[in-house]
Amino acid sequence: MARFTVLIAAAVLAFLVAAPVPEVTAKKYLVGDKKFWNPNIDYTTWVQGKHFYLGDWLYFVYYRDQHNILEVNKTDYERCISDHPIRNYTRGAGRDIVPLNVTKQYYLLDGRGGCFKGMKLTVTVENLPPPPKSAPVKEH
Repeated sequence: MARFTVLIAAAVLAFLVAAPVPEVTAKKYLVGDKKFWNPNIDYTTWVQGKHFYLGDWLYFVYYRDQHNILEVNKTDYERCISDHPIRNYTRGAGRDIVPLNVTKQYYLLDGRGGCFKGMKLTVTVENLPPPPKSAPVKEH
């Protein structure tokens, strides 16, 4: 009987080790959803209720000859100043990605005049929350 119990315990342990562990994957956010990166969109409302975590990314779709995506500091963001961006994410195709690879506040805007028509976005990037703790096993 003891040998049978050991075999059962070994089988259960092997199953637990082999069971897939859910991975946390980065999330892609299409900025503006189906309205994309365009003037006269309320991006403050678009951000509400979303949580941005380290490793996520923002996907911008826009008219490449009319707009761009620049990261600026808070003051320049508030004033729509694009003269000295921290980073230019524009690659020329009108389909650009901003990887959220630092936990910080990102200030993004269109530096071709669209900022004055609402084309600016700020997101706070956080570390992933810890996984939930499993419930303790009650022994009888």
